[in-house]
Amino acid sequence: MNYFELKDGELYCEEVPLARIAEEAGTPAYIYSKRTLERHFRAFDEPFAGTDHITCYSVKANSNLAILKLFADMGSGFDIVSGGELYRVLKACGEAGKVVYSGVGKTRSEIEAALHAGIMMFSIESFQELEEIDRMAAAVGKRAPMALRINPDVDPQTHPYITTGMRKNKFGIDISLALDGFRRARTLSHVEPVGVTCHIGSQLTDTSPFVDSLIKLKALVEKLRDDGFDIRYLDLGGGLGITYSDEQPPNPGEYADVLCAEVKDTDITLVLEPGRVIVGNAGILLVQVLYTKDMPEKHFVIVNGGMNDLIRPSLYGAYHEIRAVVPKSSDERKADIVGPICESSDFFVKDRLIPDFAPGDLVAIMSAGAYSFTMASNYNSRPRPPEVLVDGSTYTIVRRRETYDDMLAPEQAPE
Repeated sequence: MNYFELKDGELYCEEVPLARIAEEAGTPAYIYSKRTLERHFRAFDEPFAGTDHITCYSVKANSNLAILKLFADMGSGFDIVSGGELYRVLKACGEAGKVVYSGVGKTRSEIEAALHAGIMMFSIESFQELEEIDRMAAAVGKRAPMALRINPDVDPQTHPYITTGMRKNKFGIDISLALDGFRRARTLSHVEPVGVTCHIGSQLTDTSPFVDSLIKLKALVEKLRDDGFDIRYLDLGGGLGITYSDEQPPNPGEYADVLCAEVKDTDITLVLEPGRVIVGNAGILLVQVLYTKDMPEKHFVIVNGGMNDLIRPSLYGAYHEIRAVVPKSSDERKADIVGPICESSDFFVKDRLIPDFAPGDLVAIMSAGAYSFTMASNYNSRPRPPEVLVDGSTYTIVRRRETYDDMLAPEQAPE
């Protein structure tokens, strides 16, 4: 459930009418519900209460400082994939000792920063990376806690662009090479093998791929322990899906039940990296209709937000529910909702029945809390929109709208 609801004939976020935010903060704008964020974090974390676990929110889903601070205050750890995300977590008062650093392309400066911060563990994705982290740890006089990210070759049955756990993907180390990889780590003096990690993909709507992966990883952990490794963490990554349209993903309680049943009596800490399932339905993109256009083959609704603000429909063919902020009637019309970007791929909706919008109407693009603002750009020299956090009857602009000067600040022409 989320707190975007119709009240008195218009759409609200918690106790604040979206039309008021549009009038005061402008559009396009991202709007997040604090109550929904808190509710979703607890709904995910609490079913694991009887199992030794750490919930590490996946920063890439939504990295706004206010949201990171909210989760840090609720006891969350963090899954990061860059030095910039580590910087954000530390600025938001997140605990470095509850940070897992994933990603295939960690640079020397990023590795050094993570070593100095004292993160929980590096999730290592190649043998060259393993050796580089050992060298960097030696150079700064530290020992790096690490896990190997294992590619279990499990099909997550999701969009091919967000599949990460099959042999054809760039992520992780093939499970057949895992034991040799850990034995190689044991020969290095400045890394400490403490865990096994994997992440098979995003927006999964069935628990069976998670269970298949977990069974393979448990068997690997047993082999490693028999070989003398003190494996303390089993990191299953994230990937639990949400409802955008008619998907029926398992709820977090069902997800927890099947995982906890598999790890009972294993004496291991389960690490979980939820992202979309916590923030996806906690946010929307609010835009306004500029024009409508009737053509022989199409009806277009042209809005003031574009693919630079929300690229998911263009990139993945992603579905987002469309709602009128102030519904005028039940009339619908088949149309495309498009933006001002100079690309034919600049659309939010194609050939779908939507409310019969007119110029000036406000449009809520739902389920835009995850992988939305974090993927925004300045394409066509468009300033990125603000982010607004609603808390009950009040709201705060937690990232102001960019200006033209903000865009140009890093640039300079040669004399």
